Amino acid sequence: MNDYVTKPTVQREVLEAARRVSGEDWTFRLADVVRELAHLNKSTVRTHVTSRCCVNAPRHHQHRWPYFRRVGRGLYQVEPDYRQGPAPSAAPVAAAMVREAAPAYVVDAAAAASTIHVVVTESEGWYVAECLEAAVVTQGRTLDELVGNLREAVGLHLEGEDPVESGLAPNPRLSVTCEFSPFGS
Repeated sequence: MNDYVTKPTVQREVLEAARRVSGEDWTFRLADVVRELAHLNKSTVRTHVTSRCCVNAPRHHQHRWPYFRRVGRGLYQVEPDYRQGPAPSAAPVAAAMVREAAPAYVVDAAAAASTIHVVVTESEGWYVAECLEAAVVTQGRTLDELVGNLREAVGLHLEGEDPVESGLAPNPRLSVTCEFSPFGS
């Protein structure tokens, strides 16, 4: 918990936003935190809530901060150790007065929401794909097997999702980037 106190980082902003938007039972929707942190990249916020700050994210997700627990589809709860501090709805008045307006970036929101970016790395004979806009990680022995597994995993992840709540288009395309060491592992 020391890193939370000393470093003004994305995970700290995500935790504070989750506290503000959570209800009496300390639960919140992913979409509410994304909306609350409009000045940050949406995919960064989603990744932090669903993976990096979630204690029960799948094992293959790299999580570091035990801030949240997934309690349902798109529904999370602030862990008891991180509920202290100001009440979720209490924001300091002075901070609101000095807060600058978020910069206005011109982004084609429809194009951004219709793409899931995927990073592929090679590790110990396996190709591993991690989606940036969705909490999906999969692997395969070959690139062809990986792409098939990736399509299936993303399809299963989005099955039954409300596109508006997930922040993605109903049939997003996958943009895959591969990172390989020229010298092998």
